[in-house]
Amino acid sequence: MHLVAFVVGGGIVGTVLWDAFETLVLPRTPRRRLRLTRLFYRASWTWWRDCAHRLRSHDRRERFLALYGPASVFALLTFWVFALVVGFALLQWSQREHLAHVSGAPTFTDDLYVSATALFALGLSDVTPSERAGRLLIVAETASSLLLLSMLFSYIPIVYQSFARREVRITMLDTWAGSPPSATEILSRAAASGSLSELDTFFADWEYWCSDVLESHLSYSAIGYFRSQHPRQSWVSALATVLDVATLVKVGIAGVPSWRAHLTFAAARHAAVDLAHVLGAPPRQLSDRLPPHALTLVRSELERAGLRPDRSRAADEELTKLRASYEPYVAALASRLVMPLPSWHAVSRDRDNWETNHQITDGQRRLSKPRFIRSRRAIPE
Repeated sequence: MHLVAFVVGGGIVGTVLWDAFETLVLPRTPRRRLRLTRLFYRASWTWWRDCAHRLRSHDRRERFLALYGPASVFALLTFWVFALVVGFALLQWSQREHLAHVSGAPTFTDDLYVSATALFALGLSDVTPSERAGRLLIVAETASSLLLLSMLFSYIPIVYQSFARREVRITMLDTWAGSPPSATEILSRAAASGSLSELDTFFADWEYWCSDVLESHLSYSAIGYFRSQHPRQSWVSALATVLDVATLVKVGIAGVPSWRAHLTFAAARHAAVDLAHVLGAPPRQLSDRLPPHALTLVRSELERAGLRPDRSRAADEELTKLRASYEPYVAALASRLVMPLPSWHAVSRDRDNWETNHQITDGQRRLSKPRFIRSRRAIPE
């Protein structure tokens, strides 16, 4: 027996199967830094994002980035399969067994062939090991392939169901907050329609959404790389907008209760902090999203809508404190995933997504040319 090949092959097989179990089955995200899936996503996404930076067209860049999430699931499976083939081939080669229908001493290429046919359950018998140990390895490899496929078949529906559930609420946000969303737009539209009492329901729904996103994305972090199907929308911008509007209500708006906003803020900040950690996005400082002149503009817009925001110094200090507790994390997510953060107030009067016409051409969803100019935001560094 070749001891080194046996140890290396066994290590590869054990590591891959355990990594697949942690990724596809284990509902709790492991905290270990050295994991195959973690290394795979961080390395491949960095390369994919760098390639996207080279595309000048905003639409092409978004379509290219949108491919990564679904493609990464199958690329990770391919990586696991390749590693298992090599690992079991090393185990076979370490036995130094004679292979039927192979003249002379078998080479590592022959063991790779035997391993691949066993892993894919092809049932080919043109080259087979002649000893018991080799035959047991064939059985073990076939069983591992069936186990991996069964885990994968249960994993993919869960991922897409979680993605669809996340996007339903983001699509509904369009009528509340505009496209792209903004905190002042939510409050202004609610005040203009005389439906301020509906803000409690709004915060309750988004508290549930934040909790659902947190749990699903912690268990299956690949969902974080799936992008929204509609332009000017993303789960990061939705999360930041919810935090912004909850912050404004917590700081103080006359006649608007803040208790439900407090609960939503807690759930949203929890999601931002934990998901930034899981997706490898350390908190970062960003340019001030709400400088004094912008804060004045936000309060003026709220007052024009009939609201009375608190303009005291204590309110300014509370606003600064609350923003500092979550903005570094949503900024890290925006930079990591190339999903721009929303503004605190409506930067343009473009039509919402539901007011535009979408056409299906050549199997792709393209926004027809509306009578407004879409803003092109720079990709964060």
